[in-house]
Amino acid sequence: MLLTITTRHTPATDLGYLLHKHPAKVQEVEFGKGKAHIFYPVANENECTCALVLDIDPVGLVRNNDNQFALEQYVNDRPYVASSLMSTAIVKAFSSAINGKCKDKPELVDVALPLEVKLSVLPVSGGETMLYRMFDPLGYMVTATQHPLDKQFPEWGNSRYFTVTLRQTITLKALLSHLFILIPVLDNDKHYWVNKEEIEKLLAKGKGWLEVHPERELIIRRYLRHQASLANVALAVMMKDDMPEELLKTDTVAEKPKPGLHEARLQRVCEELLSTPVRSVVDLGCGEGKLLKLLVPHQQLTHITGMDVSSQRLEIAYRRLKIDRLPDNQRKRLRLIQGSLTYRDRRIEGFEAAALVEVIEHLDPDRLKALEKCVFGYAMPGKVIVTTPNKEWNVTFTEDAAQMRHSDHRFEWTRAEFQQWCDKLSAAYGYAYVIKPLGDEVEEIGAPTQMAVFTR
Repeated sequence: MLLTITTRHTPATDLGYLLHKHPAKVQEVEFGKGKAHIFYPVANENECTCALVLDIDPVGLVRNNDNQFALEQYVNDRPYVASSLMSTAIVKAFSSAINGKCKDKPELVDVALPLEVKLSVLPVSGGETMLYRMFDPLGYMVTATQHPLDKQFPEWGNSRYFTVTLRQTITLKALLSHLFILIPVLDNDKHYWVNKEEIEKLLAKGKGWLEVHPERELIIRRYLRHQASLANVALAVMMKDDMPEELLKTDTVAEKPKPGLHEARLQRVCEELLSTPVRSVVDLGCGEGKLLKLLVPHQQLTHITGMDVSSQRLEIAYRRLKIDRLPDNQRKRLRLIQGSLTYRDRRIEGFEAAALVEVIEHLDPDRLKALEKCVFGYAMPGKVIVTTPNKEWNVTFTEDAAQMRHSDHRFEWTRAEFQQWCDKLSAAYGYAYVIKPLGDEVEEIGAPTQMAVFTR
């Protein structure tokens, strides 16, 4: 894994003073899981580049690791990508710079320099769109190259790995603080378990920019590995600093905020699943387990299964649901499995109800037929709930009629197109159905999400 920082400020060698690393020397810093090598490929008055290369010990990385994913040590990408290990190395290698200290030229600390950063290779959970969501509000010019899973098999598609270049005129300490927090946020993982100390790091390195970032809550959740209790504390402290004093002193209870579309959608699906006395439910494409978390407290359900093609998302679901901490009788009700919805899987057969929440639009139309057969033809649950975006509603946020809501969507349907699909399934597999709107409806274009409830 490689990080380079380049400036063409005059004199460019000021970068060496700020980083407290002499351009004529190759230096090493140990940080527990390996070594960081610091050197300068280019160092002159017109251009200066500092490179940080990590040499990770893969055996040491998995030793004493309590991760519940049994195959992690065999499929672990940590030694080869810019992850939280890179954040740790940045703090170790450039501690003076990230803390805003420069012994020989202290006046440089607060000077905005034209800086260019290149990260090879950065894992991004959420794709290229997530990169822009993180860095655009901070004023960076972002260039990203996504790497294929395997160049010899282009039909496999792209991986979650990017080579990323960032350009911005900014102070070096601000740049390093952004990288320290956002690298593990984009990866959506860390190589160590987090605790309350992580809140202090987050608030210290995020001071001055995180509190006004439009993706503040997402950044906090991801940085703290989706531990809700820690995230709530961090957000409360941050909001308290910005809140007017008169509001802090009020004794009135604030009105509970209206849930967002995603939360409201999951709640409606949960209510639909439980509206009949079903005892077994499978969430197909369960992602990070948000719907499963809503279902678990309902004791009428004796069997709850979540299935997803992504092992990383299943790991997040495992942590979100705290499966390892559940009592034995509760743990037996809940199961997570990895699998694809385009191949028959007998593990999802025999359930009374199934949910496909925002799943079908992520499949190519020719692969959608395979999903239909697997779910409605082979698994044949008594009730199936399907939600998908309403394409007509997109005009409320974009002037481009062809623009989809997510870069991974292969299609989005109008209400008429969704009804045609439901008609086809009903005739082919013997299901009755009803379509319901999800979210606030707008005259002539409908609601943002459409939901079909199929019954056999």
